Amino acid sequence: MGRAVVLLLLALIAASCTSDIVVSESRSLPGYWDKDEIVEFSIPQLDSLKKYNVFVNIRNTNDYPYNNLFLIISMEFPYGKTIVDTLEYKMAYPNGEWMGEGIGNVKENKLWYKENVSFFEDGNYNITITHAVRNNGEVEGVRRLEGITDVGYSIEEIKQDP
Repeated sequence: MGRAVVLLLLALIAASCTSDIVVSESRSLPGYWDKDEIVEFSIPQLDSLKKYNVFVNIRNTNDYPYNNLFLIISMEFPYGKTIVDTLEYKMAYPNGEWMGEGIGNVKENKLWYKENVSFFEDGNYNITITHAVRNNGEVEGVRRLEGITDVGYSIEEIKQDP
């Protein structure tokens, strides 16, 4: 019986470690995100016959002073086409509790960017991310966005049912 429990636990651990992430990268920031800092990533060539979901990964601390986050995300295709999106993400629940995963002061947020994407052009795609947070009533964006420690992306393969 003990051996069966150990085998079951090992199988559960192996299954929980399985991920559909095909590529992921992040950049550390010094505890804040400067308004003029563009975070850039080059996506390696992916299988053009498969479909993917693309996520933006943000790590924040309790020093983050807002309940939302505005990002400008650009995806540049190998042959020059560029798609630019300005997106708003909720970072906290109405009661002030942080969304995301993590224990203590740091929360990891996996935010939807693109769904059901095909990378059909040969070559590398590039993603650039900047923040566009501004205070109410102000035209200028927040110069130094406190509490953001990491910015990244991940791409997961969509598994097709047989």
